[in-house]
Amino acid sequence: MAGRFIPQQRVTRSGVRGGHTGVSAGVPAPARPAAALSRRWTPPGPLDLALVLGPLRRGPGDPTFRATPDGSFWRVSRTPEGPGSMRVSARDGAVAAQAWGPGAEWLLDGLPDLMGESDDPSAFAPRHLLVAESHRRRPGLRLCRTGLVLESLIPSILEQKVTTDEAYRAWRLLVRKYGDPAPGPAPERMYAMPDARTWALVPSWEWHRAGVDHKRSATIMRAVRVARRLEEAAAMAPEAAAARLELVSGIGPWTSAETVQRSNGAPDAVTVGDLHLPGIVGHALAGDRDADDERMLELLAPYAGQRHRAARLILLSGRIPLRRKPKMPRWDIAKL
Repeated sequence: MAGRFIPQQRVTRSGVRGGHTGVSAGVPAPARPAAALSRRWTPPGPLDLALVLGPLRRGPGDPTFRATPDGSFWRVSRTPEGPGSMRVSARDGAVAAQAWGPGAEWLLDGLPDLMGESDDPSAFAPRHLLVAESHRRRPGLRLCRTGLVLESLIPSILEQKVTTDEAYRAWRLLVRKYGDPAPGPAPERMYAMPDARTWALVPSWEWHRAGVDHKRSATIMRAVRVARRLEEAAAMAPEAAAARLELVSGIGPWTSAETVQRSNGAPDAVTVGDLHLPGIVGHALAGDRDADDERMLELLAPYAGQRHRAARLILLSGRIPLRRKPKMPRWDIAKL
């Protein structure tokens, strides 16, 4: 979990060739990409794009997210209007965005919420020195709100009870195989995740090849059958949104919290049931690396209403207990 909240820019090398390319007779030239829609938005205070967008990245090979060497961030989303690509960059205190595809206008309309406009960092009051120092060093941390439930719910289900490496691999393989190529001039190998119907038609052997067991694939199947009702949760209060998600068998408090943190920008949706987070919070705030969920919630009680933000700041502080045992082994069920 800690790694997901520490943005890491991974740059891939792609060959760029200039010059004239001949086109044989009778073969039409490739269509030019549609013109981009643009928007410029000025945040009400400091804003760090890497911290704001970092939680949306599902591993270094995420086909829906890319950080480029020029400091820009690319996202490809399945919006209610269809797939859309968006490039976001920060210049001179403002956020500039360009978007392509059927979902371009929807993405630009949601830019302020994505950048944390609906978040209120001033409501947070540090109660521990470590949290205060982490907060002081990161004035640009705001909690994003994507307004899209399934794009956070499905990868969160894939992350249930497995290593992040296994979950990231499954997400990468399934999105590249069944998703739509990113509209516009997006970087290579970027895709919009499949729509609900396509997820529902993924055959059992493809889940197996991606390393996804029946329990997780069945949960995703149940979720996409009620996709419209789940997407409505993005407009609800975080507590009501989590309750609606948990009506689906296989979605519990861990998965709902991981989802509404991103889809609803929920500042109090602390993740319970995580393998590492209680020990990290316990170690950072009380020197108790063996803390359980109950102890973690007790330590975070002074941050009621802002517990997710407090947990993020603790993770970003780097105060992580040293590993005492080998990393959990990766099991590839595709080899069975």
